[in-house]
Amino acid sequence: MTDTPRQDDLAVDAESVKTQKAREPLYAPHIKVYPKKVDGLFRRLKWAALVILLGIYYIVPWLRWDRGPGVPDQAVLFDFAGQRAYVLWIETWPQEIYYLAGLLILAAIGLFFITSLFGRLWCGYACPQTVWTDLFMLVERAIEGGRSARIRLDKGPWTSAKVAKKIAKHTSWLVISFLTGGAWIMYFYDAPTLIHDVVAFQVPTFAIFFVLMFTATTYLLGGISREQVCTYMCPWPRFQSAMFDEDTMIVTYEKFRGEPRAPHKAGTSWEGRGDCIDCNQCVAACPTGIDIRDGSQLECIGCGLCIDACNTIMDRVDLPRGLIKFDTAACQTALAENKPTTYRLVRPRTVLYAGLFVLVGCLMAYQLFTRPTFGVNLLRDRNPLFVKLSDGDIRNGYTLKILNMVRRSRDFTVTAQGVPGGIISRQEAGGSIIDEGSEMTVSAPPDQIASYRLFIHAPQSDLTSDATDLTLQVRSLEDEESISHQTIFRGPSK
Repeated sequence: MTDTPRQDDLAVDAESVKTQKAREPLYAPHIKVYPKKVDGLFRRLKWAALVILLGIYYIVPWLRWDRGPGVPDQAVLFDFAGQRAYVLWIETWPQEIYYLAGLLILAAIGLFFITSLFGRLWCGYACPQTVWTDLFMLVERAIEGGRSARIRLDKGPWTSAKVAKKIAKHTSWLVISFLTGGAWIMYFYDAPTLIHDVVAFQVPTFAIFFVLMFTATTYLLGGISREQVCTYMCPWPRFQSAMFDEDTMIVTYEKFRGEPRAPHKAGTSWEGRGDCIDCNQCVAACPTGIDIRDGSQLECIGCGLCIDACNTIMDRVDLPRGLIKFDTAACQTALAENKPTTYRLVRPRTVLYAGLFVLVGCLMAYQLFTRPTFGVNLLRDRNPLFVKLSDGDIRNGYTLKILNMVRRSRDFTVTAQGVPGGIISRQEAGGSIIDEGSEMTVSAPPDQIASYRLFIHAPQSDLTSDATDLTLQVRSLEDEESISHQTIFRGPSK
């Protein structure tokens, strides 16, 4: 006869489980990652990317571009005070913010395209988090030593040598972070002017605030958080797998070749086992601390450092390289079955992304090179809607703004169309109103907005409705370029 658990025993067990779960921490403790320095092709590629990208970041604000007198000559400048953005010969105004939206869309499509071909290439080589983290780890290794030395240092007691190393490391990180924040501000504040103001202690408060903010964030993200930013903060790993397919190049462990894994001694046979000697050097080299032998994982940034580490070991044990390599799932399946491999770069999703990239790029280029050289904004008075003059005419008031986007004064003609017998009047600075007739001429200063107070009046007998469609046409006398603005002319109800 078997014993059956009583109801009270089950209740006690359930309560014990509840108590145990309540004592468990909500979050797993952070395990610090100590990446090992490796040498190889991918490490050299990462160093090259770091030098090139940091060079671009720090040098670009100092490049000059002559735009004429009275205009900033910084090649790339987002001048918030002057409400302009300058990129080489291109000058954009605040109302052209849609170009920024277009660039972001173009960048997103380009990222999708690169990801569908080569996986997380951006994350491993060009992402600012990766670049600055690599730089911070370079400084850390120079001060605290290699992986083993850093582990021993952190586990050891606080001695004067340990304190000195920690202070030196964090001071160096803060200097790099400060230079990072300072360089970023130079994209919004003329670089030589900023340096002059710093020396003269005349830096604006907003510049100080943003420099300190970017200093703090660079230090925190690149020095302290590191791989946690990629794992927990960045949204890209969560949906980048949607761009993957069986033909995407990703960091891959050849399981069919490496398993079963086991330690290996020189002179022993390789029969009945795989090529992986379970040395864990790929794990030690990984900047996010994962084991690529467990398969593709969210934390993998596709840097390829585990490939360099594994290739070094394969050379030592006289085995072919490539136990860990960039490869596609389709090719890995073919290799496991001893079939020929084929790399398919052209496939539906890559054609779609490439087509969208070209389309958006062409639309932006067309819009940029065919954009008008002036803009018009017309605001109708809302209080009062109209005024009845002593001679019986109905008058509406408008504010006309002409945006002259070239660096020379220009004259424009303004014509009112759609209101029978309509006459344009202009209010002078002193308040007097001057009739201009059916057309008037105005001017706009170079690279500025000209504002005019206009009135349009027409005989009440010519109006057939209380709301008449009105078209105000502004035409440049210089090149005949014209812009029409639609509005309405209000009158009394019929």
